[in-house]
Amino acid sequence: MAAACRLWRRPGRALLAGPGAAPRALRGLAQGPELHFGFQTVTEEERREKIYQVFESVAKKYDVMNDSMTLGIHRIWKDILIHKMNPSPGTLLLDVAGGTGDIAFRFINYVRSVRERQLQRKLKHHQNLSWQEIFESYQKDKCNSLGDSQVVVCDINREMLKVGKQKAQHLGYSEGKSCVVPCLSWVLGNAEELPFDDDKFDVYTIAFGIRNVTRIDLALQEAYRVLKPGGRFLCLEFSHVSNPVLSRLYDLYSFQVIPVLGEVIAGDWKSYQYLVESIRRFPPQEELKEMIEDAGFFKVDYENLNFGIVAIHSGFKL
Repeated sequence: MAAACRLWRRPGRALLAGPGAAPRALRGLAQGPELHFGFQTVTEEERREKIYQVFESVAKKYDVMNDSMTLGIHRIWKDILIHKMNPSPGTLLLDVAGGTGDIAFRFINYVRSVRERQLQRKLKHHQNLSWQEIFESYQKDKCNSLGDSQVVVCDINREMLKVGKQKAQHLGYSEGKSCVVPCLSWVLGNAEELPFDDDKFDVYTIAFGIRNVTRIDLALQEAYRVLKPGGRFLCLEFSHVSNPVLSRLYDLYSFQVIPVLGEVIAGDWKSYQYLVESIRRFPPQEELKEMIEDAGFFKVDYENLNFGIVAIHSGFKL
């Protein structure tokens, strides 16, 4: 299975750098126009470096901070994303900026449950099977419990991927257990220059990651490129709150509480101050929808969750 996963890598586009260094994708690009890092004005190169450093810093406490900042609600948002995807056995998923594995693990669990229901329905239609035949059927389907589904987690940050791999091993999703999980692989790569061939994946997801890419337009073009015709794009991201009263309360919580939590839990005030500021700089729902359409996607829409604190944008490559 692991060998099969490596076939997705695009020859000649590896983004690996030397030990302890940021990937070449972060360092080798010419400085472009001025952009924003939170409320600071920076160059394109500076933004890449600073964002890389943020996630290198917060990786080990990333999950704990997510639970603390959202009171655990981020788990529900991610569950909703997977249910909206509604993947079937055999689906090939690319999860970008998914280093800690939250979307990948949910995908595996969802497809496994679909396969289990399929097996139960099949056996119910064969009431005259012997116990031995039923047992053998279960064993056979167990060793293909996800119907050849594959999930590739791609992240630009080594530390985030390291955390994801550790979680996978701890939760039983590690490679080599082919009778339990699909081909689950971890790839170091830049969302703006993905190391995969064209027309490869059925679904592309990016959860709380597109806000941190330097060039959203390039990331969207890459998402379109690697999806198969008929493939689906799904983006879960913090967005703009529609209710004025809630918006003021949300701002108060974001700027007065979240950086303090970052300092107390992760020992890192500045990184979480940036994360709050980056949400305010991110395009609102309608603007992001237009950007996704400009990348070539059709039937683009979005669903606000919790009055727009987050939104799920969806589109198809036709």
